[in-house]
Amino acid sequence: MAAEGGGKEMNEIKTQFTTREGLYKLLSHSEYSRPNRVPFNSQGSNPVRVSFVNVNDQSGNGDRLCFNVGRELYFYIYKGVRKAADLSKPIDKRIYKGTQPTCHDFNHLTATAESVSLLVGFSAGQVQLIDPIKKETSKLFNEERLIDKSRVTCVKWVPGSESLFLVAHSSGNMYLYNVEHTCGTTAPHYQLLKQGESFAVHTCKSKSTRNPLLKWTVGEGALNEFAFSPDGKFLACVSQDGFLRVFNFDSVELHGTMKSYFGGLLCVCWSPDGKYIVTGGEDDLVTVWSFVDCRVIARGHGHKSWVSVVAFDPYTTSVEESDPMEFSGSDEDFQDLHFGRDRANSTQSRLSKRNSTDSRPVSVTYRFGSVGQDTQLCLWDLTEDILFPHQPLSRARTHTNVMNATSPPAGSGGTNPGSNGNSITTPGNSVPPPLPRSNSLPHSAVSNAGSKSSVMDGAIASGVSKFATLSLHDRKERHHEKDHKRNHSMGHISSKSSDKLNLVTKTKTDPAKTLGTPLCPRMEDVPLLEPLICKKIAHERLTVLIFLEDCIVTACQEGFICTWARPGKVGTSKFLSGCNLLTRKTFQLLLDLTHL
Repeated sequence: MAAEGGGKEMNEIKTQFTTREGLYKLLSHSEYSRPNRVPFNSQGSNPVRVSFVNVNDQSGNGDRLCFNVGRELYFYIYKGVRKAADLSKPIDKRIYKGTQPTCHDFNHLTATAESVSLLVGFSAGQVQLIDPIKKETSKLFNEERLIDKSRVTCVKWVPGSESLFLVAHSSGNMYLYNVEHTCGTTAPHYQLLKQGESFAVHTCKSKSTRNPLLKWTVGEGALNEFAFSPDGKFLACVSQDGFLRVFNFDSVELHGTMKSYFGGLLCVCWSPDGKYIVTGGEDDLVTVWSFVDCRVIARGHGHKSWVSVVAFDPYTTSVEESDPMEFSGSDEDFQDLHFGRDRANSTQSRLSKRNSTDSRPVSVTYRFGSVGQDTQLCLWDLTEDILFPHQPLSRARTHTNVMNATSPPAGSGGTNPGSNGNSITTPGNSVPPPLPRSNSLPHSAVSNAGSKSSVMDGAIASGVSKFATLSLHDRKERHHEKDHKRNHSMGHISSKSSDKLNLVTKTKTDPAKTLGTPLCPRMEDVPLLEPLICKKIAHERLTVLIFLEDCIVTACQEGFICTWARPGKVGTSKFLSGCNLLTRKTFQLLLDLTHL
C-alpha cells in the first residue's frame, strides 16, 4: 500500500477515515481513561483490555464498560456516541497489590441491572469472580497458585453456561472451571483423558469434584488467546509456537491446524457465521483460514509490526446480486428497507441464498479489522474472488448494507438459517441473536438448550461420568461466597508443591519443514490482501478493537479507550430520519452527499 505522504504526515494521528459506507469519526468527548489523567507508564504493564456487557435495564442506556490499566480496574456506564463520558463517576474501581489484571469477561446470560458476573485474570495466575454492581468479590480461583503460577492470558465464559469458564495461561495450559466448585488446598493430580498431536487433556483426579475440571496442554510456549465459535461447539487457540489449533470442544477432538509464516500467533477471531478464522501475530500479517477446507485462503499485509487484535465487523456487509434490486411499495416501506426494522432480517435472507438452488447468485463480503503494535488500524474486505477463486464472477451489482441511525441489528452475521447442505458441520449454521458487546464472539449465541447435553459428549462422557451434569445450558442458581475482601491482595504466594507431570511430549517444529506445505503456504501460493484503510490512530501500541452497532471502539497501551462513530450516527441522524417522503433517487443522492 502506498504511503500517505511523507515524514510528518505519516506520523500524524488520524481522527477520521472514509470507507465505502462513509466517514468514521473519532469522538473526543466519548474517550474513557483513568480519571486522574496522571501519565501512565506503560512499560512492563499488561495490555489494556476492554469488555462490554448490556444489563438490560430498560433505560435505553444499559451498556457497561470494563477496562484495566496497570494495577487498576474500572467499571463505567458506557454512553457511546450519545453522550460525553463522565470519568468522575465510575460504578466500581479496584486497585490490586502484587499483581495486575490481564484480561476479563462478562457473563451475558446472567447480567441484570442489579448484578453482573465478571471474571478477571491476573498476571500472577489467579482468577477472580467479582460483581462490580454489587461491589462484591464472590470467589477467587487458583488463590494459592497451586494450579498454575503463570500469567493468565485469556479468560472466557463457556458459551451458554452460567457456571463454566475457561482460562488460558502463558504456561501453554488451559483449565476448565466451575464457579460452584472449590479449587482444593493441595496441588491437583491429573489423569489422562485424551491425547493427540501436540495436545493432551487431563481430568482432575480427586475423591470429590473440584476445580479444575479439565486441564488442556496445547502446543509449546504461551497460549496467547482462544475464541469459541459462534455456536459454541468449536474452540480456536493460538500459541507462541505459531500454531492455530481448532478443537471440537465437546469431544475434545482436533479439527485442524495452521502454522504462522513467522513467529508466534497472538490473536484469533471467528467470522460471524463460523466459516472463517482470522489470526494475527509476530509475522505482521493477518491470515484467513477456512474452517470447512482447513486451509489458508489469504494473507493480509498492512501492518509494520506485530498484530495484537483481529475482529470481524458483523454490522457491515456487502451483498452482490446478479440482478439490480427492484424497489416497489410505499415510501414507508422504502424507509424500512434502508433505516428500519427489517434491514437486518432482509440482509440475513439474502445472505442465506448462497445455499439455495432456486435463487439468483448471492455472494458475501466479510469485513474485519486489525490493530497492532505499530499503532495502526487496518480494515480489510474478504471478497468473493478470494473465497471462491474458481467460481466464475457474475456481472453483479453491489449493494452495501451498513447499520444506519435507526436500524437495530438482528443477527446480521450472514449465516444460513435453513440449509445444511455442507457435508462438514460449520459453526453458526443457525441464525444468531444480536451480538453482545464483548471482546469475543457472543456467549449468548447458544440459546437452544436441546443442542447440547453435556460438556463432554460421546467417548468423553462415557469415560468421565461426573461431567454428565455439566450441561452448557444448566442455569443453576449461583451461590456466591463472600470469602474474600474487595481489594484482595494477591501477591506472589509460594506454592507448597508443583505439578511435575509432563503432559505432552515436546517436539520442536522446524519452520523450514512446514513452509510451503498446506500447513503454512508460501506467500506466493495464496492471495495477498491489501487493507481498505491503514491509519495511525494512537501514540502507543493498540490493544483493543471492538465493532459495535453504532461505533468502533479502540484502546491503546496509554490507557485511552476511544469511540469512532459509524457513518450517519453523529450529526446527520436527525436529518436522515426525516427523509421518509423522498423518492429513491433523491434519497440516494442526499445520502451520498452526507458521506462526502
